[in-house]
Parts: sequence; structure tokens; C-alpha cells
Amino acid sequence: MDAAMMEKAPASNLKWLWLALLVIAVDLGTKALASSMLSYGDPVPILPVFNLTLLHNTGAAFSFLAEADGWQRWFFVALALAVSVVLIGWLRKLERHETWTAVAIALILGGALGNVYDRVVHGYVVDFLHFYWHDWHFPAFNLADTAITIGAGIMILDMFRNSAHKAEDADRSE
Repeated sequence: MDAAMMEKAPASNLKWLWLALLVIAVDLGTKALASSMLSYGDPVPILPVFNLTLLHNTGAAFSFLAEADGWQRWFFVALALAVSVVLIGWLRKLERHETWTAVAIALILGGALGNVYDRVVHGYVVDFLHFYWHDWHFPAFNLADTAITIGAGIMILDMFRNSAHKAEDADRSE
């Protein structure tokens, strides 16, 4: 492969940024709908295990550091932006055949930036998806959180899949 083709191959994975932009748009749209249609803290039953409940999270996952004095807002913004730069760099360096990793990175990137928008504009992240079972309640979350979780899951599954393929290739070469 000549040098010109090698330079083009990694950059082609930036095409997956459309998925990150879609995640951001859908996430911000659903958060705007939730904010305009739901009353804060008032659950709207949808299923016997699921409510729509508008909540504001000033912390991170599972409200980590939500009770801090406000410094956490800018800390989480800076952290998410730094991670986003790393993710875009990683996406650029992927080879064309690393499709699942590219999808995973795009989902994580879109989710991270969707929540960054909330932190910068509102000072908190809008959450509204609320699952529960009897008296046990899973912390409320949003579509950005869902995209991050799905992206991380895809990445983990892809690592196992790639490791299994490498083991098969090693067995064949012996």
C-alpha cells in the first residue's frame, strides 16, 4: 500500500461522526421535550417498571459528586472535552475494517457531548428515564447516558471478539 492510500484510510473513519451528531441531536431533543412536558420530580407512569421523571443531575453517573460545591460542573465539562479529543484522535487512527470500534467511539462521543451541552448551558444534566422494581429505583438517566453505555458495551464485546479471532489465527499458524 502506498503512502497516499495509508493516509486516506484512517481519516475515512471520521465518517462515523454523523452518528455522534445524531446522538447529540436526539439526546438534546428528548431532553428539551422532557423539560417542557414534565414537572420536576413528578413521575409519569409508562410501564409497571418505568416512569418518565424529570430530574437534574449536577454530578456524574449515579449522581457522583452531586453534593459538591459546584466545582464539579467545570471539572466534568473539562474531562468530557478531553475524552472527546482523545476519542476523535482514536477514531481517526482506526483502520477501515474496525467498524464496531468506530461505532462504539461515535456513540460514546455523542453521549459525552450531549451531556457537556447540558452542563455548560444549564449547570446540570437533564435526566428523565426512570426504571424501578418495587421499592428499588435505578438512577434516572437520559439518551446520552444510553449511547455511552451501548458504546462501551460494543467496545467490550468487540475486544472479546477480536481476542478470539487472534487466538484462532495463532492456533492456525502453529
